[in-house]
Amino acid sequence: MAGKDERGRAGEQRAAEYLEARGYTVLDRNWRCAQGELDIVACQGDDLVFLEVKTRRGTGYGHPFEAITPEKFARLHRLAIAWIIAHPGSGSGRTPRIDAIGIVGEDPATGALEHLEALR
Repeated sequence: MAGKDERGRAGEQRAAEYLEARGYTVLDRNWRCAQGELDIVACQGDDLVFLEVKTRRGTGYGHPFEAITPEKFARLHRLAIAWIIAHPGSGSGRTPRIDAIGIVGEDPATGALEHLEALR
C-alpha cells in the first residue's frame, strides 16, 4: 500500500462494500463543501446515514475511533446538515444518523473492520 491517501481510499471502498452487503444503499461518496468532506452517505431503512471512515495500519497512535473528537463530531453534524440542504428530497422522511467505520490492518481489504452506529 503506497501512501495515506491511497490507504484511506481503499478503506472507504471496503466500507462501502461492507455497507452494501448489509443492505445499505450508498448515495454519495467523498462529498465536499466549504465546511469539509463526508466520506459516505447511505440509506438504511428509515435512516439517512453519514459515515466517517478511519483506516489505520495499527493502533500505535490509538484506535481509529479515537480520532473522532467532539469537535470532529460537531463538524460531521454540520456537514450532514449541509448535505441535506444541498440534496433536497434525498433524505425526505428519513432520520439522520452519524456512524463511524474503523479499519485496522496492513491491508484495508483484509484488516479488522468495526462499525459504530449512531455516534453521540
